[in-house]
Amino acid sequence: MTAPGSSAAQGPAPLPGPAPSAAQGPAPLPGVPLPAIVAGDVKHARRTVVEHRFWHRAYQWLVDVDALPRVPWYLRPFVSFRASDHVGDPSATLRQNIVQLCADRGVDVADHRLVMLANARILGHVFDPLSVFWAISPQGTITAVVAEVHNTYGEKHVYLLQPDEAGRATTDKQFYVSPFFDVEGRYDLRFVLGPDRVSTSIVLRHEGEAVFSATFGGAPRPATTGRTVRTLLAMPFMTHRISLLIRIHGVYLWLRRLPIRTRPPHDDPVVNHQPPNQEILR
Repeated sequence: MTAPGSSAAQGPAPLPGPAPSAAQGPAPLPGVPLPAIVAGDVKHARRTVVEHRFWHRAYQWLVDVDALPRVPWYLRPFVSFRASDHVGDPSATLRQNIVQLCADRGVDVADHRLVMLANARILGHVFDPLSVFWAISPQGTITAVVAEVHNTYGEKHVYLLQPDEAGRATTDKQFYVSPFFDVEGRYDLRFVLGPDRVSTSIVLRHEGEAVFSATFGGAPRPATTGRTVRTLLAMPFMTHRISLLIRIHGVYLWLRRLPIRTRPPHDDPVVNHQPPNQEILR
């Protein structure tokens, strides 16, 4: 598999160095091949009222939004990316939407490289509980992280973060995700983008106490055609499985008589393409 504009002989473009000119194409991020497949473990832990833990194997794609994977025709039903699956104007590009989102909140990433960790569409279906966009400056530093959260009610919400050097950030919870948690509390988050490991970590705290955590992580590996086929065979219908597993675990908690919290109306101004009046969260 090759990124647009690259030849088969070159292989996958390595991931941040200085942002290149349009004529040069995307610059490599040292040691991180792009596009890449990140296979690893998803782990969830609920630590209050009804304790519940689970883990399962999963994979996500790590891609440059300006050089999305180009796969052989027979893999296209299993690997595709659309701006309409993410936040912003569905008729715009992924880059245009992320740049506009950041600009609306006072962060200029127009000359940045944008790297996305997300699920691909599989047979027309996609569900991404969490997509992450790293905005990498021409100097190779991470200026901002956009964390895009989806729930099973078809809603989405974004958090614009400026993590510290270790990739850590905190923010108030603003979005209804699980029917068993209300929109209260604060998130501790960490986003790691490196040659040996790419990972996301979320801890929800109520009054300082950790009540829920979710993590995903793995090593980025070049998304060759062979690796893509092997991953699809080893973990078939990934987005369908994610949707099904969320519902199975929800039914389990409901049968354990865990109270369901009322879902409030959600009107994300970014989703509706209106500039929000909101500070960046560090």
